[in-house]
Amino acid sequence: MAEEVKIKSNSDDSQESGLRIYEVGYHIIPTVKEEDIEAIVNSIRTVIERAGGSFITEGAPVSMKLSYAMTAREGDKNVEYDRGYFGWIKFESSIEAAESLNQMLTSDRTILRHIIFRTVREETRARMKIPTLREVRRPEALKAAPRHIEDTSIPVSEVDLDKAIETLTTD
Repeated sequence: MAEEVKIKSNSDDSQESGLRIYEVGYHIIPTVKEEDIEAIVNSIRTVIERAGGSFITEGAPVSMKLSYAMTAREGDKNVEYDRGYFGWIKFESSIEAAESLNQMLTSDRTILRHIIFRTVREETRARMKIPTLREVRRPEALKAAPRHIEDTSIPVSEVDLDKAIETLTTD
């Protein structure tokens, strides 16, 4: 009788169930009122939840200057924006949920630009490293003069000063 060999895959349980970790980054146009931004973010969350996704973490939208101007269609004209509200959400969902989120963000006129990519559950953002100050040693010749300098100047009369100025300007 032949033995049945079972090959174990290297994927975890979430991969077997069809769930993956995604992150969505989005820019909201700057003309949206600040009190309306939360409603836009809630609509993004709603699409993820309705598709059976679950949230891992998120970054609330913050107004920022863009690296370059982006064009968006408003009515019958194109408008350029150099600012926007940037936010992100990391979530776990099926491929279909990510696709439906992409369709929703593409059709939403308040979203300037978005990106959805597959990632890992762990924290992957780079930590800000505070630069260390480097001590520079100056040679003895460059050290500053002593702070307590005695006043060794001799009082000069107005007549002597005028004569010195006259000799400088006549030469």
